[in-house]
Amino acid sequence: MAVQPGAEVDGLPTDLAAAVAAIRSGPQGPETAAIFDFTGAVVDGFVRPPMWQRAFRRGGDRTPASTLLGGIRNGLTDGEYGRFLQQAAHDLAGQQEAELDELGQRLFQKTIYGHLYPEAWQLIRTHAAAGHTVVLVTSLTRFQVEPAAAELGIEHVLYTRMATSEGALTGYTDGKTLWRTGKADAVREFAAAHGLDITRSYGYADSIADLPLLSVLGHPVAVNPDRKLGVAAAEQHWPTLTFRPRQPPRPSDYLRTIAGFAGLLAGALFGVLAKSYSRQRRKMADALMAYGTGATLGATGIQLRVTGTKNARAPRPAVFLFNHQSQFDIIILPKVLEGGVTGIGKKELTKNPIFGPLMRFVGVTFIDRANTTQAKAALAPVVQTLRDGLSIAVAPEGTRSYTPGVGPFKKGAFHIAIQAGVPVIPVVIRNAGEINWRNSMIARKGTVDIAILDPIDVSGWDPNDMDDMVEAVRQLYLDTLLDWPVD
Repeated sequence: MAVQPGAEVDGLPTDLAAAVAAIRSGPQGPETAAIFDFTGAVVDGFVRPPMWQRAFRRGGDRTPASTLLGGIRNGLTDGEYGRFLQQAAHDLAGQQEAELDELGQRLFQKTIYGHLYPEAWQLIRTHAAAGHTVVLVTSLTRFQVEPAAAELGIEHVLYTRMATSEGALTGYTDGKTLWRTGKADAVREFAAAHGLDITRSYGYADSIADLPLLSVLGHPVAVNPDRKLGVAAAEQHWPTLTFRPRQPPRPSDYLRTIAGFAGLLAGALFGVLAKSYSRQRRKMADALMAYGTGATLGATGIQLRVTGTKNARAPRPAVFLFNHQSQFDIIILPKVLEGGVTGIGKKELTKNPIFGPLMRFVGVTFIDRANTTQAKAALAPVVQTLRDGLSIAVAPEGTRSYTPGVGPFKKGAFHIAIQAGVPVIPVVIRNAGEINWRNSMIARKGTVDIAILDPIDVSGWDPNDMDDMVEAVRQLYLDTLLDWPVD
């Protein structure tokens, strides 16, 4: 699996595509484990703030949050890991476990999620599809890793345990730390307890400190290895994977984003004026979306690569379902579907000074997700909208995902399609979370892949018994993300 910089196979770097192929052709079943080291192989570590910045942060004082985030760093040395443990013991002593669990969840949703490697998600889901037992292992604490494991769908997590007394941390570790041989021992013990064949199992890590772990596994892989692990991997003829580091926005990203917003407003205004002679709101709305989204994509340097384009135009009307990871989805969808579509959005979007007025103009139906009764009542006119010939775009997850994965589907969009007598058409979006993180307004230059799948006839579905059918549609998204189609 030699790295060929810049080369891709079906949208994947060549080394990753080769790794996926090897997993699919290798041993299958739960006796085979896939062991992922958290920092470096699943999440890109954080760069430590410069000393001057730390000195002026509350006089140099540390908080539990800064301690937990500060420990998530690539390639820790023995000394650095020892200092992290000492710092964690001091800063977390006396803190309630439940409060630290909540803090870890907040840190993941605010910051850590943006540093997850999509390449790691691809490997994790490929191993899961092969029936493998996926394990996340780390020398850190559970507060730093468990929220990410839950979002990634990983059930088994091994970590350094912190001792507690009456629900509060004592400032000491509980048992052996999962560092160097400690991590390898923990994996061996887990394998023995769960009947796993360690000689058939896969392992992914980035640091020379993880050499003992990789050495006990049958299929070790070095991910973005540090210099010493890179040498060891070459000597052992282990495959190497290169994941692209997750970087904070650059000044050019901010400038392009500002230009994108300006282009959106200018393009929207131009589109409305260009069709104002018709005095038809629908034509003006379609022109608003066409010119506004085109200007935004051009200014931000974002390109769209679409497969299944024939399904964007026929049949119409239809309910277009899209997986939702980025705020930029509301730019991508109108451009890909090329008019004749409105949408359903959460009530909070009405407060957005840019998107709110534009979405109201194009006829988006806003719902209050906190009030189920009002939400259902608000959706009733959507059925008539479809019957009148206008298509609807809906995110069945109901909210943006923190990972490239697809969350559980709500059934509202399917009920609407059944009542209106129209098909649903899955629109699968890949990479949107890369160009625009879930909780960020900053857009990065790049390419977004979109696959528009074949229409699904829901006319024969029983509205009172469609759990399995809805889940089958969701599975289409997962299958497509793992095995991207080519026109």
